[in-house]
Amino acid sequence: MTEAEVETLKERLSTLRTEHHDLDAVISRMEESRIFEDEQLHRLKKRKLLLKDQIAVLERRLAPEYQH
Repeated sequence: MTEAEVETLKERLSTLRTEHHDLDAVISRMEESRIFEDEQLHRLKKRKLLLKDQIAVLERRLAPEYQH
């Protein structure tokens, strides 16, 4: 993998981690407020899980080049 490809993957990984973190915060606030629709919460949790899977794939592709 070229250095440019590694940098692109690292940037994508950073973006996914930020989105995952933000989504986690939104889900937590929704659950605490208890003002939400089950379907909406389900979609957000499903998206969060998808992000987690994408993060894991990128981490495997970058290993051992990428250190947390």
